Amino acid sequence: MDPLVAAIDQGTSSTRFLVFNSKTAELMSHHQVEIKQSFPKEGWVEEDPKEIMQSVYECMERTCEKLHQLNIDISNIKAVGVTNQRETTLVWDKETGEPLYNAIVWLDLRTQSTVESLINKAPSQNKNHLKAKTGLPISPYFSAVKLRWLLDNVEEVRLAVRSQRALFGTVDSWIIWCLTGGENGGVHCTDVSNASRTMLFNIHSLDWDPELCRYFDIPMEILPEVRSSSEIYGWMKSSFLAGVPISGCLGDQSAALVGQMCFQEGQAKNTYGTGCFLLRNTGRKPLTSDHGLLTTVAYKLGKNEPACYALEGSVAIAGAVVRWLKDNLGIVQSSEEIEKLAAAAGTSYGCYFVPAFSGLYAPYWEPSARGIICGLTQFTNRNHLAFAALEAVCFQTREILDAMNQDSGTHLSQLQVDGGMTSNRLLMQLQADILCIPVVKPTMPETTALGVAMAAGAAEGVGVWSLSPSDLPHATSEKFQPQINCEESEFRFARWKKAVQRSMNWETTEPCCNANDPQM
Repeated sequence: MDPLVAAIDQGTSSTRFLVFNSKTAELMSHHQVEIKQSFPKEGWVEEDPKEIMQSVYECMERTCEKLHQLNIDISNIKAVGVTNQRETTLVWDKETGEPLYNAIVWLDLRTQSTVESLINKAPSQNKNHLKAKTGLPISPYFSAVKLRWLLDNVEEVRLAVRSQRALFGTVDSWIIWCLTGGENGGVHCTDVSNASRTMLFNIHSLDWDPELCRYFDIPMEILPEVRSSSEIYGWMKSSFLAGVPISGCLGDQSAALVGQMCFQEGQAKNTYGTGCFLLRNTGRKPLTSDHGLLTTVAYKLGKNEPACYALEGSVAIAGAVVRWLKDNLGIVQSSEEIEKLAAAAGTSYGCYFVPAFSGLYAPYWEPSARGIICGLTQFTNRNHLAFAALEAVCFQTREILDAMNQDSGTHLSQLQVDGGMTSNRLLMQLQADILCIPVVKPTMPETTALGVAMAAGAAEGVGVWSLSPSDLPHATSEKFQPQINCEESEFRFARWKKAVQRSMNWETTEPCCNANDPQM
């Protein structure tokens, strides 16, 4: 039996555990558990750190049971990698192992007033004041402002910091700490790709930056150790996999870049999950964007390997718009149904949907924007709305692809895609039509998990997965060609941009009224 490598894929809406053959990249088995999100107030998004860990254990256990039923010996699993929703912020007590507050999810907007005050104190009130070091604008999206909010507003966090019991981490750090022993010697670390999303990390020196920590007034002793994306961090302490090394760690979008084999400068991929994330490998040099994109550390595949960087276009709401139509409006009963409704309409009939539920991310970075649906008439029905929601995902991708083409000076001739939403064939065809270039979807959609499995299997001391180009498996794919003329595409895109302008400057500060969610 070939060696196997496992991946924990902890996303915004679900947790998965997947096991791959390290020689063929074949997916052997997996299990998935949905994660509950809570919305305690308008704009707030939280998850329970204990539920996250419970889902990890459940996925591991169920996958191991499935492997047993397939007569596959789990002792063939030689390494585990962790990939995760980025920026989501946790603080816990290192002596008890207890979280000190819920995880504040990357989509959360509670820090908007904090962000406004930080921008106001920056020279010439510039939101890009820290971009030279971090690659990021000051925004509610990133971990530093969420951590600042926890320190300012949660007494348990303040007390734990004062008594040197507090640890901060993104979801990868929490999972690795728990799996390697927790309060009994758990390893407190993160990798460069996750650290580069905190606003506390210098993307040039590849370490926490004392000046940035002072700017946000964050005590450096609570931060995890920054490691490469491919090395042995520690060993599993419990479950069926005790003694197996955890040797890969990548933020989900970086993992998808690796899983799509985008190792060459200029290669790019777009992932359609809760949000939408377009990353383009820029090689060993960080490239600064003039068009609202982020500069991020893509990966560092080994302690002594160089870091590779990427330009990133981030869209907050992609798959989340389908979840909203299902859970909030009851327009669809399942995510699959939206494709049928949209196909029945065949057009949005002039209806445009800007799902700025968490403000606008790239290329605008406008936290004051809010969602709007415009162009409604008496003729508009739920089918048109379903079509407009899918089009919104495609238009947002078009905006970030245009920005990326301008920044890099070269145009992508096709777009490699992955993520849960790519199973929607209508969406993929719409995307090709709106971009006027082919869209290429791999037959094996689990590229995020595959990417971190590759990093884990290739780590020094594990060595069961070769990343040399000649050894990489050939991935089969399906191609969607544009089917409308570019003039029509441009007309629809121009209308979309008009709708985006209407959504801006809606909220200026955090709501002061009591906006508790009645569902809570």
